[in-house]
Amino acid sequence: MTDNPDHADHDGHADHIEPPESVPPVSAEPVDPAEPRRYPSTIGGAFYLLVLGAVAVSMVVVALDEWRTGIRLMGGSLIVAAAVRLVLRHRDAGMLAVRHKLLDAAVLIVLGGSLIFLAGSIPDQPGF
Repeated sequence: MTDNPDHADHDGHADHIEPPESVPPVSAEPVDPAEPRRYPSTIGGAFYLLVLGAVAVSMVVVALDEWRTGIRLMGGSLIVAAAVRLVLRHRDAGMLAVRHKLLDAAVLIVLGGSLIFLAGSIPDQPGF
C-alpha cells in the first residue's frame, strides 16, 4: 500500500499508470500501407498551404511596387489563419497548431493586425 492517497484506489491497491513508451503513437499515416498518403493530411494543413500561397502572392505584389496592397494582403491572410486556427480542433489544425489554440490565434492576429496598421500608417515618401 502506498502512503500517497492519490496513487491508491479505495481498496488500497496502487493504480497502474502506463509509461509514455507503451502508448501507441497517433499518426496521420494511412492504416493500409498500400494506400498512398494524402497531402496535406489535415484540413488545417490545407489552410496552411493556402495562407502560404497568399503570402507568396502578396510578396509578388510588394515586388511589383504595390507594397501597401501586398502588406495588407499578407496581414489579412494571417488574420484568416487565426480564425481558422480558432475554429479547428487541435488534431485537425495541422501546421497551424504550434502552441495552445488561443496563443496561436493571438500571435497571428497581432502580426496580421500590425502589418495592416503599419501599411496604412506609414506616410508616402517623396520619390517613391
